Amino acid sequence: MMAVERKFIEDSILRFKITEFMKGELARAGFSNLTIQKTPLITLIMAEVTNPGRVIGHRGKTINEITDKLRSEFKLENPKINISSVSTPDLEPQVVAKRLMKLIEMGKNPRRMMHSMVKSIMDAGGVGCEIVISGKLVAKGGRSKTFRAMAGYLPKAGEPARYVKTAHTTAYPKAGAIGISVSIAPPNVAFPDKTAEKVIELPKVIAAADTPAVVSPSEVPKEVLAEVATEPEAVKEDAKDSEGAEVAPKAQGGKKEKKGARKEKKQGASASKDKQ
Repeated sequence: MMAVERKFIEDSILRFKITEFMKGELARAGFSNLTIQKTPLITLIMAEVTNPGRVIGHRGKTINEITDKLRSEFKLENPKINISSVSTPDLEPQVVAKRLMKLIEMGKNPRRMMHSMVKSIMDAGGVGCEIVISGKLVAKGGRSKTFRAMAGYLPKAGEPARYVKTAHTTAYPKAGAIGISVSIAPPNVAFPDKTAEKVIELPKVIAAADTPAVVSPSEVPKEVLAEVATEPEAVKEDAKDSEGAEVAPKAQGGKKEKKGARKEKKQGASASKDKQ
């Protein structure tokens, strides 16, 4: 093998390793896409995430730690990381796949969640999309199945297929592993065999699906969390008060009935003695 070919292969392997490393480091920040550019002076790494604040950290602590790891583990000279936010998360297949993975691991209905994701993608302006999930979807010990939901226009072969964004991930519920594949044809892309349509008609099943509201704990206001945390205690106290209010009269009534029965017995015993 020639030295030039070996260099191309080594660069491709290095890019793949850096991408996988950044996926793990930026998973909590909503990793979407990564671009690596090498220059004579620096190695520029541009990452797109949904929550840039988690990547930067307090006074840039987190991003400095990631930069040091890139320099030591991958032997990059002067690595520089640029973080940008995703404008439309519903059109990023990596974000959609991660969101669907979390919902499936929470125990939601996979087919229903899949239809709702397709609807949210098309509502965001996607030309077409396809979501395929396969694995132990029924229950533990059951056979593996494959569900597929598609809407709009999605090229799968030829030159137009290069413009389609794809992502793959795996969910691990109790029943077993479930593979998730998401493909999205982004808007503002001119496909040669596709004419512009004003409205894309969705299947009835997908159009009737409800979009799940996925909110991370960091986005929930503190006041709402405080109300939710204190609500069960208040409910328990109200239940105790109501139970005590209902039980007290019954207990008093029971005592009165017992006292009356004892008096009647005593009176009956005294009357029998007098007769004797």
